[in-house]
Amino acid sequence: MLRQFKIIFQLLIIIPIISFSQSEWIELFNGKNLKGWEIKQGKADFQILSNGEIMASSILKSPSTYLGTKKHYDDFILEYEIYADKGLNSGVQFRSLVSKKGQVFGYQCELDTNEFRSWTGGIYDQSRRDLFLYPLTRNEKGKNAFKNGVWNKIRIEAVGNTIRTWVNGVQCSNLIDDTSKKGFIALQIHSINKTENVGKIVKWRNLRILISNIKDNRWPVESYATEINNIDNFLSENQKSKGWSFLWDGETTKGWRGAKLKSFPKSGWVIEDRTLKVLSSGGLESRGGGDVVTEKMFSNFELEVDFKITKGANSGIKYFVDTDLNKGEGSSIGLEFQILDDKNHPDAKKGVLGNRTVASLYDLITAENLQESRGKRNVRPNTWHRARIIVNGSNVEHWLDNIKMLEFNRHSQVFKSLVNYSKYQKWPGFGQGETGHILLQDHGDEVSFKNIKIREF
Repeated sequence: MLRQFKIIFQLLIIIPIISFSQSEWIELFNGKNLKGWEIKQGKADFQILSNGEIMASSILKSPSTYLGTKKHYDDFILEYEIYADKGLNSGVQFRSLVSKKGQVFGYQCELDTNEFRSWTGGIYDQSRRDLFLYPLTRNEKGKNAFKNGVWNKIRIEAVGNTIRTWVNGVQCSNLIDDTSKKGFIALQIHSINKTENVGKIVKWRNLRILISNIKDNRWPVESYATEINNIDNFLSENQKSKGWSFLWDGETTKGWRGAKLKSFPKSGWVIEDRTLKVLSSGGLESRGGGDVVTEKMFSNFELEVDFKITKGANSGIKYFVDTDLNKGEGSSIGLEFQILDDKNHPDAKKGVLGNRTVASLYDLITAENLQESRGKRNVRPNTWHRARIIVNGSNVEHWLDNIKMLEFNRHSQVFKSLVNYSKYQKWPGFGQGETGHILLQDHGDEVSFKNIKIREF
């Protein structure tokens, strides 16, 4: 009898605690009407179904339509279930705002029914940078989490500068970004341009948000969810533990010199607001300050560089550079990640089948979008983009904005054959060195660089 009393007493203690914990979650939708919600943009119709679900149908000749909360949120954990007809693209906005022109912008948790791409749970910067801040290109397990034709459960944790998502319990995004601090949450029905998609639906249910006691309710970060860091001049603890360091300190020229000099160029390059900028000299290659290279030489590494072009600009990031070659006019010799305004620079149409376009292995291999069915995404003037170069033994990869553009074996017969039919055939052993400098190119156009970081293998 005494033992039964103890059990009952313990339950009486536990039950209120559980009840209190559950009550911390706030239902975003009452299941009956759209109190607290409003249409932010577009003409598509949102309906409340008798079972308490919200449904939107796709229509032609309308921009994306958003049903958004009137209330704004900063830090939160959001959970919801979503269903979408195959062929549609949708998502949920958060920390979002409306521009003076009435356009919704901000973070979006992607819903993607395209089975080739499968980026549901990725983070898109809607109508602002118009870039995927976290595509699921580096998280294969996350890509397989979403299932077409059924309800999927999504979780978003937006806490400080960290944004993490889960789809059906699988972590998809692991982003560090500080662009938005606060804004509304909105359900999106995407614009369509094909009549075959008219009338297709997206549905949401069980929307709830947690805005208190967040720290104790966060889920652990999974090792397979690669961290992507977009904060300037900052290394996360995770990056430090994996050996990342800044190749340029953001303030001085320490560790860098002119490719054909013993010191850093006295003109042609400037440091402004922790950005390294090569100035325009009218498009004349290496006639201003000239190329700059690292004093150190590298072999196996992962390199990230954020770059911003001006209209019509040409530049590049070179690696395995031998500064003893080509001591005359022109740029130093090495493998090159091409930086170019493809739309406005004539070099994009030269070479062979686009092998001088942005992210290409210059004059050798054309950059393609290897992870989407669409073509290569644009690099726009006056917008920051990210170059990523991985060298691991013979294998080399070029990535642009976290999307793989090309991959090759620099010691293969195929690569050597490409060199033999290129402008580099006159340089014996081109691209074959065990080590080399990393170079930022002066091609006579204004281009900016920042967040230059590297880890060696």
